[in-house]
Amino acid sequence: MGSIRRYAKTAMAWEALSRPDAVGREVHTLLLMANGRRSEQELSLLLGADVSELAYGLMEKGYLQKTGALFQPEADDDVHAGA
Repeated sequence: MGSIRRYAKTAMAWEALSRPDAVGREVHTLLLMANGRRSEQELSLLLGADVSELAYGLMEKGYLQKTGALFQPEADDDVHAGA
């Protein structure tokens, strides 16, 4: 069984969300919904299309990051940066 890919927003994604016209509707929607808890499959169902390639591309560009936790809220990002 393969691992479940989940994506969370980076600081770059949060900045892009304030400029939806700069990234396009599909990207903006995916960035909005990527919360670190939804799987790639769930995101695909919500958007009505396979988001695998788009999500991977956004990860490569620094908008999304993979998260391995089953339930990792974005507010916990500072916990990982601590001592």
